[in-house]
Amino acid sequence: MIAKTLRTIGAAALGFGLMTGAGLAQGYPDKQVNYIIPFNAGGESDVAARLQQPVFEELTGQNMVIQYMAGAGGAQAWSQLNGMEADGYTIMGTNLPHIILQPMAQDVGYKTDDIANVYFFQYTPDALLVPADSEFQTLEDFVTFAEANPGLVTVAGSATNSANHVATTRLNELAGITTTYIPFSGTAPTMTALLGNQVQAAFSYTTSALSQGDAVRVLAVASEERVPSFPDVPTFKEAGYDMVGGAYRGVGVPSSTPEEVKTQISDALDKVNKDEGFIQRMEDGGFVVIDVPYSEVPAFMAERRAEYEEIAPLMGIEAAN
Repeated sequence: MIAKTLRTIGAAALGFGLMTGAGLAQGYPDKQVNYIIPFNAGGESDVAARLQQPVFEELTGQNMVIQYMAGAGGAQAWSQLNGMEADGYTIMGTNLPHIILQPMAQDVGYKTDDIANVYFFQYTPDALLVPADSEFQTLEDFVTFAEANPGLVTVAGSATNSANHVATTRLNELAGITTTYIPFSGTAPTMTALLGNQVQAAFSYTTSALSQGDAVRVLAVASEERVPSFPDVPTFKEAGYDMVGGAYRGVGVPSSTPEEVKTQISDALDKVNKDEGFIQRMEDGGFVVIDVPYSEVPAFMAERRAEYEEIAPLMGIEAAN
């Protein structure tokens, strides 16, 4: 009787382990994971983390607690990452081009190589937005007005040396115009400024445009092809501007985290990224899901670094680092 009971308990435990652990190496995680977002709540980084959270918890059987450490366009959090516990149970959202361009531009308390990225999981194309009642009906209207009024048009974006800043600078260069970039601490305050008519336009992402619905007008998107969520919105390329770009988001850990643990975290996030329900919810929200595991991060980062170093001089940044 006792042996039968033990066999039953063992079988149940095995089944639970297969269900919750999903084959994760050495049972990682076996306790709560703290997920720090270096921006305010409500932006793309937060929204994506909120979509990851329930899938991670279902697959692992452990809680994922999302926390916020906003400030300095993410630099406040990234500069503190290496002082945090390096056991795999504190992870932090990372963003490109932020973590490459910020240290190139000035001393922000960290270097790009200080950030140990373990996975990149999504991408959002840049989009130029105006309020729904804006006088700018098309990208051509926007460019024509900016050309006639140098510096008068204010463009909001999420942080200095961010993807939004890069997009604004690139459009200025390609269109031969001058606009004034106004950085905010994240996507949510950027949208608040736009909808409150504190600025005339905003460079944000397709995800933001989707979430704002009829409150905004999308003038163009920086993707190779039209985004399915906005079939009537042209790409910048269609309008004659060779602009394709946006923000890549991943997860980093303290650099002293053991290599085995970095791989375990990557494996756990990869399982989340391959969940069909997660993929569908991400795509419905305007995100593009990508899979860049820990083993492929160095090559991915090298490619991105080369791209941003080429753009940096247009932003007045010396590509020395």
